[in-house]
Amino acid sequence: MSKQSDQVRQRLVSGVLRQLHLEVMSQRFNPRLVLAAFNLVNGGLSIALIAMVALVTQQAFIFPSLGATAFLLFHVPLAEAASPRNVISAHILGALCGWLSLWLFGLHDAPAAFISGVEWSRVAAAGLSLGLTSSLMILLRVAHPPAGATALIVSLGLMHELQQMPVLISAVVLLVCQAFLINRLAGIPYPLWRPSRPPIKGNEND
Repeated sequence: MSKQSDQVRQRLVSGVLRQLHLEVMSQRFNPRLVLAAFNLVNGGLSIALIAMVALVTQQAFIFPSLGATAFLLFHVPLAEAASPRNVISAHILGALCGWLSLWLFGLHDAPAAFISGVEWSRVAAAGLSLGLTSSLMILLRVAHPPAGATALIVSLGLMHELQQMPVLISAVVLLVCQAFLINRLAGIPYPLWRPSRPPIKGNEND
């Protein structure tokens, strides 16, 4: 990672510790150890909160690709891939491409691949879902790597019902809201939707 990203991460940790009156930790322990502990607590807490919502509502609010999203949101919060625009848009694309692939290959009512095994139709659906998601993320400029995993989760039949899609996206939005609150609490200018573009520098003679 770049030096600038390291500085942002240290600023994030220092800001949260300052809000909790635990600044002494950053002075007493190795910065990398403090950062690792921060990610342990923060990432675990974020996913645990979503899992609690899933437990209370008995809905599929928790799924594997959220873990990778959480890491990006709290480790490189100012990266374009971690912006709300990229995170939410890309997961929507992944879910829809996965669902479309199921229908194209007649797998919308089939049990998950981990139950029924992998057949050629499932191979085609998985490949198409990931390929479509990747290409659309590039075309729409909303790259977010964990969304590729979301496409596979759907196309492999783990979340194959259309009514599960709003639940899936709601979980993503909830995680983004947590990231916004924690990053802003720490003084990190996490964007409301997309990163602000730096102003274009004019000619020095202008």
